[in-house]
Amino acid sequence: MGRLTAAWRRLRLGTQLALALGALALVVFGLVGVVTTSLLHQYLDTKLSDQLSTTLGQFKATGNVNPSPGKFGHGSVADHDPPVGVTVEFSPGNNVKLTDSTSHPPVDGQQLIALAARALVSSPLQHPEQEVEAGGVRYRFMAVTSVNTPLLKRVAVVGLSEGDTEATIRRMIMVNLVTFGVALVVLVLVGQQVLRRGLRPLADMSSTAHTVASTDLTAKSVDLSVRAKGEGGGIEVEELRSAFNVMIDHIDHSLVARSAAEQRLRQFVADASHELRTPLTSIRGYADLFAYAAANEPAERERHLARMREEAGRMSLLLDDLLLLARLDAAEAPLRPEPVDLVEIAVAAADGFQAARPDHPFALEVEPSALPMIGDPMRLRQVLDNLLTNAAVHTDPGTPVTLRLRTELGWAVAEVADGGPGISPENQARVFDRFYRVDDSRTRRSGGTGLGLSVVHSLVTAHGGAVTLQSRPGATAFTVRFPLSARQV
Repeated sequence: MGRLTAAWRRLRLGTQLALALGALALVVFGLVGVVTTSLLHQYLDTKLSDQLSTTLGQFKATGNVNPSPGKFGHGSVADHDPPVGVTVEFSPGNNVKLTDSTSHPPVDGQQLIALAARALVSSPLQHPEQEVEAGGVRYRFMAVTSVNTPLLKRVAVVGLSEGDTEATIRRMIMVNLVTFGVALVVLVLVGQQVLRRGLRPLADMSSTAHTVASTDLTAKSVDLSVRAKGEGGGIEVEELRSAFNVMIDHIDHSLVARSAAEQRLRQFVADASHELRTPLTSIRGYADLFAYAAANEPAERERHLARMREEAGRMSLLLDDLLLLARLDAAEAPLRPEPVDLVEIAVAAADGFQAARPDHPFALEVEPSALPMIGDPMRLRQVLDNLLTNAAVHTDPGTPVTLRLRTELGWAVAEVADGGPGISPENQARVFDRFYRVDDSRTRRSGGTGLGLSVVHSLVTAHGGAVTLQSRPGATAFTVRFPLSARQV
């Protein structure tokens, strides 16, 4: 049984369906054959009983039996088994006499006498029947009382062969077997071809799947342009083909996204290594100078030590930003949301900016007196500080900087604008990238890490908000929108 199951599983789907269709057809043909044969047998039995009743009436009236009483299945009288006509007489003293009226094969007389005795006790409208062997042929006998007096009881017994009925049934079975067998073979062969034609779209999809499976998805450049093509197969196959191609599209897009993410990671690692190497190199150089000054110029030690602290602080700030971005990317947002007033945070950020950047004229414009929302006050302050610092670093002294607060349809809006030279369109598309600097030399001189706007973008997104940029010569504005609903945080 296990071998048959294994062999069945190795067959192609079209062959399995064709064989299953053949098995189903075989069952149907068998049922049809059994039903038709049974109905024909019942019809022939009824027909034989009618002929036997007619022959019995003729024998009772004339004492003779027609050798071919309307039988069927053969073309001549010689083809029939001869009918049997017997008269059974019962006289007082238990005397029984059998008189043959026809020439027929030998019959068991005792069975005929028993049948005649049953006829004597039956009603005139009932004619008992019995099957009896006569010369190796099955006969059906019927009896009827012709004379019933105290001195003489005569019973007419007639028998007809069932050979014609059995021969007809055998021919019917043979015709059914041949016809159904040919039909079954034709059905399986034609069905297999039709199924193969119908399953051809599945074979095409299988070929496409093998092509995808044989593609090295770990390579740097992966070509998944192959798609399942073709037509036909029905609605189900069309839906499967469409879903299959959509799946490949998703895989292709995922591979492209993965490749882009890996490229960004490599660039990030390279940029981070470069950014960390700079302060480390400075610290090592100042350490050498500090060692030299300690031995030769003690007055210079404090200056070198201050430079070392400055570079260490810059490296610490860089590492803090990198850690924050990594936690935000890993969906481990370091937020502690609580009810806050964005106006209070903006006022504190404005005071800090004015104290740290007195060379930039500053204006705070607040439309509402309060902007209650849910957020992390420390991270919201960091967003505003980064935007204000970015405006000061990339503009010349004397450039005005403005912080505006307002509401728009359920959003708290903070806008940091400056009157600097603006940002070119090609730079606007990348200002939120990590380690990207519009003016690299100016940013480095100010101690910037190139991560300020990346941190702004990540923190605003973590709060469920969005940040946009609009810039032209003489006017640059970063607009931040925070939801005023706690469900967004």
